[in-house]
Amino acid sequence: MLSKSLNIMSTVKLKECLTHIRTQLDNVVDFWLKHSHDTVHGGFFTCLGKDGHVYDEMKYVWLQGRQVWMYCRLYRTMGRFCKPEILEAAKTGGEFLRKNARVLGSSNPWKCAFCLTRDGRAVKVQRSIFSECFYIMAMDELSRVTDDKDLQLEAEQMMEQIIYWVRVDSSGLGRPSLPGDVPTNSMAVPMMLLCLVQQLTEGREEAVTQKYKELGNWCVEQILQHIQRGGTAILENVSVNGEELPGCQGRLQNPGHALEAGWFLLQYSAMWGDDNLQKTAINKFVELPYQNGWDKKHGGLFYFLDVDHHCPTQLEWNMKLWWPHCEALIAFLMAYSQTKKPELLERFYQIYEYTFKHFPDNDSGEWYGYLTQEGKVALDFKGGPFKGFFHVPRSLFMCECILTDLLAKHN
Repeated sequence: MLSKSLNIMSTVKLKECLTHIRTQLDNVVDFWLKHSHDTVHGGFFTCLGKDGHVYDEMKYVWLQGRQVWMYCRLYRTMGRFCKPEILEAAKTGGEFLRKNARVLGSSNPWKCAFCLTRDGRAVKVQRSIFSECFYIMAMDELSRVTDDKDLQLEAEQMMEQIIYWVRVDSSGLGRPSLPGDVPTNSMAVPMMLLCLVQQLTEGREEAVTQKYKELGNWCVEQILQHIQRGGTAILENVSVNGEELPGCQGRLQNPGHALEAGWFLLQYSAMWGDDNLQKTAINKFVELPYQNGWDKKHGGLFYFLDVDHHCPTQLEWNMKLWWPHCEALIAFLMAYSQTKKPELLERFYQIYEYTFKHFPDNDSGEWYGYLTQEGKVALDFKGGPFKGFFHVPRSLFMCECILTDLLAKHN
């Protein structure tokens, strides 16, 4: 029983965390509502300086999609964010995406740009699926708050194209086939597809759940291939047969990605009642990345690691970035909520203390994204090509939901 696993002191501490997280979420939402909306062309500015000023007008499609999704999720599920201005921002963001995200004149009508000018002209296309993935998330979530079935259909049609690119023929992404290029299972791809399966099936009729069940199971199998070195490491890239790759690419570890995969797997295991998957998710994708990735001298999670302890080739490898800590908060709190193991709650508290001591800007609002290894602010902007209105609010939103549920059950 939960009431036996939470003593009075734990309850008080969880309530304090909940209050602080709720305040932080309000702060972050206010920051983006105030500074990011383009009232002339639609969509959102994401290149925001320390005080919220726009330092670059380029618009990144994956961040546009993420912001639409986040606004819709908040509007749909949290009463205090059920405000007309949030819904309107989501709708205008969705309109901007539908009008501009897909590349006109492309050989494939579903290929999206990576970045756009302020008025929506394509600037760059990436040979990957991630702009399209967040387009799907935006359209599906927007369909839920507007009851627009055409948006849901569009999301599902885009999903079919992504499945084809990933599982049948990737040539439509524009990557040339080169003789020395070894086919690779990059964990980001099955992770993202699993996230989309959960998005598209949440609360839908049984037929939709069954439609994506085989894909979801395939994603899980692909993610589990990244458990390597006899179960002692999660490697970011493996061969398509699940074997370790040579060189830096094969030795690469990304603790934040592994932790994010961990809570994706926890959600999927809960959806299907899979106790074995839950155990694997916690042992290998939550606890192991923390053990390998936590900086024991300065605190915080390293961005990249080399499994053989060589210096990683990524220049920012030893920095502390916002998003791995966001994923760690979700992963450990979700793991605790499902198992009630006190050691998982203690890990959550440790990550909580580091995160809220170092990342939030209590003067100008929002969070810094990039810290030195010692925990000092290295880059003081609040948004850029990779940091938008997503990881921070999603983490705060999910932690608030989990904490609220934990405390409600206890009471």
